[in-house]
Amino acid sequence: MDLRGLLACFLLFYAVSKLTLADQEGFLSLSCGGATTFVDSSNISWTPDTSYITTGNTSFVNFLDGTFNSSVPLRFFPDSQQFSQCYRLPVQNLSAVLIRPQFYYKNYDGLNKPPSFTVSLGTALTSTIDLTKFDPWVDEFIWPVTKDTLTFCLHPIPNSGFPVISSLEVRPLPHDAYESSWGDFHDAALKKRFRVNCGYTNGSLRYPVDTYDRIWDPDQYFSPVQLSTGFNIQVPFSFLNIQEGPPISVLQSARVLARKDILSYNFPLGIMGDYYIVLYFAGILRVSSSFNILINGEVVRSNYIVKSSEASIVTVKQRSVTNLNITLQNINFYPLVNAIEVYEIVEIPSEVSSTTVSALQVIQQSMGLEFGWQDDPCSPTPWEHIDCEGSLVTSLELSDVNLRAISPTFGDLIDLKKLDLHNASLAGEIQNLGSLQQLETLNLSFNRLTSFGSELGTLLSLQILDLQNNSLQGTVPNNLGSLKHLHLLNLENNKLQGPLPESLNKESLEVRTSGNLCISFSTTSCDDLSDHPSIPTPQVTLLNVKKPQSHNRKAILLGTIVGASCLVLLLTLSVFLYRKKRKDANEATSSRMDMRSWNSAKIFSYKEIKVATNNFKDVIGRGSFGSVYLGKLSDGKLVAVKVRFDKTQLGADSFINEVHLLSQVRHQNLVSLEGFCYESKQQILVYEYLSGGSLADSLYGSNGKKVALNWVRRLKIAVDAAKGLDYLHNGSDPRIIHRDVKCSNILLDMEMDARVCDFGLCKQIPQADATHVTTVVKGTAGYLDPEYYSSQQLTEKSDVYSFGVVLLELICGREPLSHAGTPDSFNLVLWAKPYLQAGAFEIVDECLRGTYDVESMRKVASVATRSVERDGSQRPTMAEVLAELKAAYSIQLEYLASQSELVN
Repeated sequence: MDLRGLLACFLLFYAVSKLTLADQEGFLSLSCGGATTFVDSSNISWTPDTSYITTGNTSFVNFLDGTFNSSVPLRFFPDSQQFSQCYRLPVQNLSAVLIRPQFYYKNYDGLNKPPSFTVSLGTALTSTIDLTKFDPWVDEFIWPVTKDTLTFCLHPIPNSGFPVISSLEVRPLPHDAYESSWGDFHDAALKKRFRVNCGYTNGSLRYPVDTYDRIWDPDQYFSPVQLSTGFNIQVPFSFLNIQEGPPISVLQSARVLARKDILSYNFPLGIMGDYYIVLYFAGILRVSSSFNILINGEVVRSNYIVKSSEASIVTVKQRSVTNLNITLQNINFYPLVNAIEVYEIVEIPSEVSSTTVSALQVIQQSMGLEFGWQDDPCSPTPWEHIDCEGSLVTSLELSDVNLRAISPTFGDLIDLKKLDLHNASLAGEIQNLGSLQQLETLNLSFNRLTSFGSELGTLLSLQILDLQNNSLQGTVPNNLGSLKHLHLLNLENNKLQGPLPESLNKESLEVRTSGNLCISFSTTSCDDLSDHPSIPTPQVTLLNVKKPQSHNRKAILLGTIVGASCLVLLLTLSVFLYRKKRKDANEATSSRMDMRSWNSAKIFSYKEIKVATNNFKDVIGRGSFGSVYLGKLSDGKLVAVKVRFDKTQLGADSFINEVHLLSQVRHQNLVSLEGFCYESKQQILVYEYLSGGSLADSLYGSNGKKVALNWVRRLKIAVDAAKGLDYLHNGSDPRIIHRDVKCSNILLDMEMDARVCDFGLCKQIPQADATHVTTVVKGTAGYLDPEYYSSQQLTEKSDVYSFGVVLLELICGREPLSHAGTPDSFNLVLWAKPYLQAGAFEIVDECLRGTYDVESMRKVASVATRSVERDGSQRPTMAEVLAELKAAYSIQLEYLASQSELVN
């Protein structure tokens, strides 16, 4: 062969290779346990799985496949009894994918004990793999993509061997393929049961015949009851709304009903479930045919017509069936069917809220322990130490750990019904639990707690409170008696003394008090008072007068003195409690009087609030603080009504603080207060209603709330929020630190103008020259300034840090704490900062790519990374942040104007 011939062959080979590789765009073929890349007989490229999983051992299995010796790599998981083993599969920019795992055992370990285990996709437990029944075992799923990464996990079954896997394939599917299956079954995936190439008997077809690499089996194993003719005719088709993209060669073969009345397929399903059926019809004959389509005896399409040279599909859903019969009933000419797909519909459980997931991850990190908490806490299987109801985390048990304190993060677990922190090295005051309004069981026993705190009385659902074996001191708080559902209060082995509140003295409540100094419902029933130096024993001197019956007189005299002493103690305690109660009442009255003098827009009665909210009908928000309702004032103005959960003194202080601040400050980028209600222990704030929702809704909300925010809009929102914070820091007298800056506290109006809201945690700096305020740490996980957290010294730079996190969210389009992806990307600050500092903008939100000016992005990235420096002195001021954002905004506007001129 001459040089020109060799060159022509090379070019032909190159062109075919390029075409094949192009066809495989989006394919991911993992050789599980394999060590090298290779290309199989279908020209599909395979790669080792080491980049997608870090656990498990590898091996090879050799077996006889027909007349050929085969060798297959595999990965097995001997340590899986503790944690699930998960692959993390990239699926970004796809609408749906096909996932096909294959499992081999073939006695690779020489034990002749094939394992059983379960597998899951995302939050859905999809299959039980039993290699004693089939070896190998192949599953196939169609999954609707909602995130950039999809987890595929293997879960051990106790005493059933080690999970094992040999290959894992990911194939992109056409846009909107199988979309009609999601209609009535929200949050569902499809598990393939049958995919039949009707009328074709010469083996299975897949890639490259099917560019999406679906496997079409011949129908020889599913032959119709009345065996009809198989046809294979090469004709072109016009497709009528077929999004699934079936291969032409599959549509060119068919089972055709000739000289008979019905054509039936029977598919054994085995288990009861909901199923999705796709029937493909293509007119390969010269005549048009019509027929009825029956599923399990019921007509689902009557007089269905298949026209010559046209292809169409029929999709049907069947609920709660155990077998499937598909029948074509002849009406005119030759009924036919070209292909059939049968899928089991698999429900995808809802994910746990990102707030709850972030809180749990922060709690795990704070303890320095590794529980294997990854992905979703509840589904497909609950995390260790956690129980769930649906997608709600309702139980958390962290006993025998070094927790030290109940951090504010616990307050974000608002769905908890049971919290067990016994023997967790807790000390000091019981705090940060006031938002747990669903809590029924609280176990804080065997710790070193010294104070009840002020929040226990607000846990209105509480049934069991176990505080035994702590160091609680003083008296038992009266507000525990307001817990109507409480039936067990265990106070044993503490340092409590004094009378128990009479409100706890009821038949429905068991109170355990042994092992304390002196605690009882009666002030005269304390045993062995002389053994307790904290309660002085009266010193009595008696004259020894020798008279008859002197012994009885001494006893009477001693009893009188002891009784009088106890009476004095009781009177002293009563006076103290009376004065304290009166003082509290006076302070509350004083607070109300002060609030009336703050010139707030309006003071509402509780009755007015109920009318405005239609008896609290429409909930538009919910958090650890309480709920927010949509309201309408008498003048027709829409308002947001925030009803706080926390009725303690701390909650009242926070409420009064917010009313006071919003009554003093006015700025176009701060949410304005319409009024408040502080009646009958109600703590209600009435704000202007902003219909655009929160920035968090726009970035991460459900499809109904999520908004596509381009770069210039994001910059405008950042500038608006920075203006509001700059006013608090520099325009207000005294200066104010917000202390809870986050995306959910930045609200948007219809024009996407931003306002900062939620001032309940704000702190004023009364002295002009003060550098900080020392205070208990409050804030939200992921946004909390680490310097403030460690030193408890709050500065304006703490707000700068939190706002820096918001800027990173605007750049990257992801939440500050995310359980998706790899562990090193969990914390947004730690993950994004080195990329942005290096000018590596590949982490910028994908929906922004190609739409922003690089210099504008560079300015925002620079100020964001400097804002989240761990050392507060290295962060810019809010005024400096605002100046940089304004400059970046101007640059982007100029860029958009220049782009518009180029188009025109």
